[in-house]
Amino acid sequence: MSINKLLLLSKKKKKIVAGLMSGTSLDGVDVAIIEVKNSGKKSRLKHIGFFTYPFPDGLKEIILSNSVIGSGSVTDICKLNFIIARIYADAVKSLCETINFPMQKIDLIGSHGQTIHHLPQKNEQFGYSTSSTLQIGDPSVIAKLTGITTIGDFRVADVALGGQGAPLVPYFDFIMYSSKKVDRALLNIGGISNITALKKDGKAKDVIAFDTGPGNMLIDYLMKNFYGKEFDKDGEIALSGTINEELLSAIFEKDELIKKVPPKSSGREYFDMNFLQPLMEKFDSIPKEDFIATITDYTAYSVWYNYSEFIKKKCKIKELFISGGGSRNKAILNSLKKYFGEKIKIKNVEELGISADAKEAICFAVLANETLSGNPSNITSVTGADRSTKLGKICLP
Repeated sequence: MSINKLLLLSKKKKKIVAGLMSGTSLDGVDVAIIEVKNSGKKSRLKHIGFFTYPFPDGLKEIILSNSVIGSGSVTDICKLNFIIARIYADAVKSLCETINFPMQKIDLIGSHGQTIHHLPQKNEQFGYSTSSTLQIGDPSVIAKLTGITTIGDFRVADVALGGQGAPLVPYFDFIMYSSKKVDRALLNIGGISNITALKKDGKAKDVIAFDTGPGNMLIDYLMKNFYGKEFDKDGEIALSGTINEELLSAIFEKDELIKKVPPKSSGREYFDMNFLQPLMEKFDSIPKEDFIATITDYTAYSVWYNYSEFIKKKCKIKELFISGGGSRNKAILNSLKKYFGEKIKIKNVEELGISADAKEAICFAVLANETLSGNPSNITSVTGADRSTKLGKICLP
């Protein structure tokens, strides 16, 4: 593609965009295809297709082993960078075949990539104080294999400017789901939970958003350890157990992130087996189902605590919209209702006209459109970056 063609694409009022996302839960790759008109707060979306393609057997374990501090292999990471990109490219092709949509009609792909390591806290080394982040599944590979202009590595630009590089979804939430009538929040529960609070008729500078703590990640670790299962389907195990208050207090005391003042972000580097192991050893007499029930309740508690401490005084929400895999966990939903009370309505994000599962993939399709339209899409009050900036790398086919 020539630069002239890229300029013409950037000026199109209506684009077909594919969004790709694989998160900290490592369930597979989410692919969404949408039609997007205009950009910014004038953006209007039309859903065309969505599917989640599971990763090949064994890939999750290799990604995990290369995400843990001190255990990564540069050879594995180099290989994974291309393998994941090929999986992403194949996922776009497969979705097009499934929904009988001509792939050549797709104008643009937005890919988050697979986070392999995220170190948002500054570290002194060789005379430099810097944060860092690494997403693999190179967007240039995706562009070459699909023949479609691809924008990826969205986090890097924000981190380069002193930001956390996350969360990035709040910009999408702001332009698409702000209300003129009511204060509301959107909560995504993936591997990590992140919340976006939107003041009614507010501006971008009024958005409050950050990672609140674990989503499904700790639950998934325990399910694998205790039952040999990947996750707690619908929260069934948690619902069969009893919340242990002593364990709940111990988790709170151990969790430094929950008490940290935003901006803040987290990942597998913090909520891993190193976080859980001391708790499992100290509370080894607690029944498995009670441990699962307590960790599940803590996921909801950490959301409520963060809302109470860092959001409520500035934005007193009336409704909370849930998305992500955790939106199907009945135990998490029950605990959210318990903590937030009857005055705040807990709803599925689908009531806003978007799939709870597809939301993040759609987000990165929209972020790609924003970048191509020349719009900055980080919110500095959220990430802590020195200034707003355009995100991502534009890779030509």
